[in-house]
Amino acid sequence: MKQPAPVKKSADPKLLARYTAPMPSVGERKAAGKALRDHVPHAQHAIYQAAPNRADPVTLLREQSKTRLQNLVPIRNARMLASPFAFLRGSAAAMAADLASTPVTGLTVQANGDMHVANFGTFASAERNLVFGINDFDETLPGAWEWDLKRLAASAVVAVRFMGGDKVLCEGAARAVVRSYRKRMREYAEMGNLEVWYSRIDEASLLTVLSPDARKLAENIFDKARGRGHTQVLGKMAELVDNRQRIIEAAPLIVRETHTQDGRPIREEIALTLNRYVNSLPDDRKTLFARYRLVDVARKVVGVGSVGTRCWVMLLTGNSGDDPLFLQYKEAGASVLAPYAKAPKWACEGQRVVVGQRLIQGAPDIFLGWGIQKYSAGSHFYIRQLRDMKGGVEFDPENVKSMPDYCKLCGWALALAHAKSGDPAAIAGYVGKSEALDEALARFAFAYADQNERDFDALNKAAKAKRIPVAQGAD
Repeated sequence: MKQPAPVKKSADPKLLARYTAPMPSVGERKAAGKALRDHVPHAQHAIYQAAPNRADPVTLLREQSKTRLQNLVPIRNARMLASPFAFLRGSAAAMAADLASTPVTGLTVQANGDMHVANFGTFASAERNLVFGINDFDETLPGAWEWDLKRLAASAVVAVRFMGGDKVLCEGAARAVVRSYRKRMREYAEMGNLEVWYSRIDEASLLTVLSPDARKLAENIFDKARGRGHTQVLGKMAELVDNRQRIIEAAPLIVRETHTQDGRPIREEIALTLNRYVNSLPDDRKTLFARYRLVDVARKVVGVGSVGTRCWVMLLTGNSGDDPLFLQYKEAGASVLAPYAKAPKWACEGQRVVVGQRLIQGAPDIFLGWGIQKYSAGSHFYIRQLRDMKGGVEFDPENVKSMPDYCKLCGWALALAHAKSGDPAAIAGYVGKSEALDEALARFAFAYADQNERDFDALNKAAKAKRIPVAQGAD
């Protein structure tokens, strides 16, 4: 007699539900976000009070400096002492600690962690189109969307003050950040997931929302960016020596060194670095990268907050000397948000940066990769292209009247990043249509701008008391 076929075990119902259970509708998610106002009213976001046990900002900076190249720490301090705006750009750790105690809704996104108005600009997409967006991701980590928005609004006030703007212009810039964020988040909430994922802030769409004066400024930025491809950068960053391209030195900011801090030959270290980096690239990029050969490498001081971390510029060439590829190696430490965000730890902090950038930037660099150095003291790193059609606004007095327009773009770019990585419908439901959140965050922005000035004064006093080393001519 024929035996009946054995009954196959059914699939795990929990696993099946993971892919088949209905998702809450946009309307339901917006309603849930709106309901959060009962627990965290918009007005609560206006409040900033320094905690009684607030950490000394100078002490925080000195702690950060312990893991950095000690000969570069005086340059970092000098750059932060240039202005309260420069100080804000370099003190993400201090503000992260302050933001951690402010009210949040519990809605999370892939937070940037170092959001300020100088952290935006133009760059080239893989299709070689110019887009506008966030351009630095060293501190990215899953966290509260409010932290990014509050830091960005506060930076608008700090920047406008630095540029000589009055209180009205400061408030207009801060409100423009939040108003634009709200408006764009409501738009993204109604879009399909793929439509949001493929969204870009391209040149044409950007120019349509600007005033005539701001449009002219943006067109100039785009024009300059087009002249910053690898071939053009070659003529500015390298020179022909003995029939070979060499990176131009500009000590102490760009220096060619023969050995690492622990005495290993630089070229040997770079070879190991590139080998680990290549393993992180997708197979198609590995094929492309294999067509290039390393020509020269130099240490480069970059930015404000990053000064003192291990950063290198690598020049590679392809078919000929005028087929260059500039790569930037950057050390990656733990995010400033790590002590306050409920996020998993990464085995490689460079991978954390790359994954975060790929998630929220929209048009990430095709050569983004990471690795862990076996011998170098700065073991975690990531690599990206250097100055590939990048451009940004100049924060000088002649541009101050265009700051509300510019801040509108920053709010838009931040909303897009958060919509890609979080729940735009829930956030849209919470931020709402009224100007209540704009008003609250503008008040917060002024309060924190005042705190930033007090911290800047504290750093100046520390410099005068020789608690911190300061380099001369660190620009």
